[in-house]
Amino acid sequence: MEPSLRSIIWEAPEHHHVEKGNDWFFALIIIIVALVIAAILFNNLLFALLIGVAGLTLLISAAKKPSIIPYGVTLRGVRIDDRVYPFSSLESYRIEEEDHKGPQLLLKSAKLMMPLIVIPIPPEHVDDIDDILKQNLEEEDLEEPLIVKILELFGF
Repeated sequence: MEPSLRSIIWEAPEHHHVEKGNDWFFALIIIIVALVIAAILFNNLLFALLIGVAGLTLLISAAKKPSIIPYGVTLRGVRIDDRVYPFSSLESYRIEEEDHKGPQLLLKSAKLMMPLIVIPIPPEHVDDIDDILKQNLEEEDLEEPLIVKILELFGF
């Protein structure tokens, strides 16, 4: 490894954002209202309230643009914004270069609640990131979960 290759730092959006038109929001509002009315007709007011709050949260979340945050791969671990994931808390990695959103780094975490970390990476740093990760983690064939791919199909 080259002595100058101790860390790679870049900035990227916190998630892939798909621009949604007014029709998308209108369709979501119709679905939410229909589900709330159905829950009320079944005398389940608590569920109607839950659907309403969840729908409102979904609308706000879908309209929000992702912020730009710093990422980094160092000899100590992987940094996302202000949080560092040491290599001891990660099991394996994969660099997905053929994704339609651009190259992505998939990290398998040892944590139960966050088993897969997906980080967008710039194409010019793919080889350098791979060199650092090869020394510290095992490369494994990882894929994003099917539910993520389905949600992306619907524009989330």
